Amino acid sequence: MPALTTTASHSTPPPLVAIVGPWVAVLLGLGVLYAPTFTDLVHGLWSTDQNAHGPIVLGVSMWFLWFRSRQVADDPTIKPAPSLLAGGLTILFALTLYVLGRSQAVYLFEVGSLIPLLAGGVMLFFGVAVLRKLWFAFFFMFFMIPLPGSVTDTLTQPMKIAVSWGAEHVLYWLEYPIARNGVVLSIGPYQLLVADACAGLNSLFTLEALGLLYLNVTRHETAFRNVLLATLIVPISFTANLIRVVTLSLITFYLGDEAGQGFLHKFSGMVLFISALALIIVLDGVLRRVSVLWYQRKGNKA
Repeated sequence: MPALTTTASHSTPPPLVAIVGPWVAVLLGLGVLYAPTFTDLVHGLWSTDQNAHGPIVLGVSMWFLWFRSRQVADDPTIKPAPSLLAGGLTILFALTLYVLGRSQAVYLFEVGSLIPLLAGGVMLFFGVAVLRKLWFAFFFMFFMIPLPGSVTDTLTQPMKIAVSWGAEHVLYWLEYPIARNGVVLSIGPYQLLVADACAGLNSLFTLEALGLLYLNVTRHETAFRNVLLATLIVPISFTANLIRVVTLSLITFYLGDEAGQGFLHKFSGMVLFISALALIIVLDGVLRRVSVLWYQRKGNKA
């Protein structure tokens, strides 16, 4: 009787092309679709001080999306369940929004369409459950969308007046020769116009995005603390803008107009974000200390 021979069956892994191919096709499609849009932005709005945060927000969003995707992929409790209907309808909506925005030169629709397009792709391939895990990356992308000029001008003017008024009083308290006419500060022989980039809505959006990213990274368990910090980012933004205007005023007063409008003017933008981040961290530390004392006091009473 011939001996029975058994051969071990080995599952052949799928070729690399089968794994990477669909994603390469998706990336190429996105590149072809949005290359004209981002080319226009780089040579247009993103080259201005008011919207220079756009590419930074886009880069951070893509990094965070990749970072969270790796975490989701390593989580055994999350099972991909593709949602063809929801994903397909979302992609159709995004493409309609893109065509409308591109044809009518409306960046709000054209750039904003990237968010539902990516979200629809996630639902199409992985399902709604995975999309919920990646929600912050898509929410963060909203901060890169250029707002219409009519909206920013209407909301920016009161902020510029408030920052100008605050800078005038701070410098007057420090005994500098300062005067103000609307949003124009006169210090010594120089005049400074408080522009949108120094005290506008775009800087507020950028700082709000920075604060929300900090909250998401630190991941506080208390919802009240997260909401309070997110709300307090508005006065923090005002304070950071005030610090920038005061700094530029002092630079101009001591070093002249060329220094105030040259490299040090751009450097003051870094001062803005560093001071805002420092204020957020300090405020977070204060809230953490207050919450610890409150729980200790509550425990002692119990």
